[in-house]
Amino acid sequence: MAQSTVDCLRRFVLAAVFTGLAAHQASALTLKPWKDELFGYGTVVETADDGALRVVDYQEMRDINGRDQVPERRVKSAYVSTAVKKATQAVTVDTPAGKLDVAMTGKGEGAAFTVIFIHGRGGDRRLGNNDWTFGGNFNRLKNLAVQNGGVYYAPSVPSFDDAGAARISGLILRAKALSPDAPVILACASMGSFICARVVRDATAVKSLFGMVLMGGAADGDYAKTPGFKAKLPVYFTHGDSDKVYAANDQIAVFRKLRKAGIPTRFVLFQTGGHGTPVRMTDWRETLNFLLAR
Repeated sequence: MAQSTVDCLRRFVLAAVFTGLAAHQASALTLKPWKDELFGYGTVVETADDGALRVVDYQEMRDINGRDQVPERRVKSAYVSTAVKKATQAVTVDTPAGKLDVAMTGKGEGAAFTVIFIHGRGGDRRLGNNDWTFGGNFNRLKNLAVQNGGVYYAPSVPSFDDAGAARISGLILRAKALSPDAPVILACASMGSFICARVVRDATAVKSLFGMVLMGGAADGDYAKTPGFKAKLPVYFTHGDSDKVYAANDQIAVFRKLRKAGIPTRFVLFQTGGHGTPVRMTDWRETLNFLLAR
């Protein structure tokens, strides 16, 4: 009887170990390349914080005028594949806080991963769904989602206050319910960072999040007091060093607090880049692979 009990315990422990390994393997995704030679970062001119912070060469004449057919309006066709449009649809999502208009690309259920992009002031779901603006960077994100079995949501945020954040929290919970085993990544640009700052204060939403991207966002000086910080939610920062809206140094200070606390984090600073540079220049594949690696 004693031997039987030991065997049962051994089987139980082994089952738990293999279950944990399977869960880790399911979450530790690596996205397949897609036009990496066009969207990957260029020359790294400086590193700091043991390589976790990189200063990347950015030049407007090359990275806007040389990349776009019509500067800031239409990227050259080499950067885009419109075949992904057949996987995109406009939907209205019901959340406990109210309805939310969303552009959705990829698998509605059973997705391998979920990315939710939050636009800044004056934007809506069309901004994060536009194939031709921002150097084709959103088209790349959509293609990465479709080709790797994921789903990408670009919602129209009705406001950047608690009410708006509550709807995004509702979208996060809905995405998690539709794809329970899929990691959910929340990406916020510019004033959209106000939404990220509120969501990481929602302990329920944080439990369904796997990582966060902040692109040219406002620094959250009290981030260390949030459930997101306590959960050691990985964060990937990108910022222009000449951003006149939200100072890069303020965001670097937050990044260093996260590093000191042992939170997985990276920072890419675009040399001479302005406020809108991160939305155009963030390498989505590298960013998502970092966040999905744990």
